[in-house]
Amino acid sequence: MPKKIAPDDLERVKLLNIVSKRGFKDLSLEQLKRLIILVEKKDYSHDKKARKSKMKLLAQINSRIYELEEGKGIFS
Repeated sequence: MPKKIAPDDLERVKLLNIVSKRGFKDLSLEQLKRLIILVEKKDYSHDKKARKSKMKLLAQINSRIYELEEGKGIFS
């Protein structure tokens, strides 16, 4: 029997697909905050490279959130 995919995993993959195709600028502030929660939940302790990529992604998301909240990314 195939393993059932959790709704959170589907949402995380959907948001990451948007980021990979169009970048962070197409996500709203709420979507970015949700993506942080979903990515932080995912356990990559078994893979050092994946863990490093996760930390880099979280830093990029946080940077974009800061831009949006501080009004620095309005025209970019």
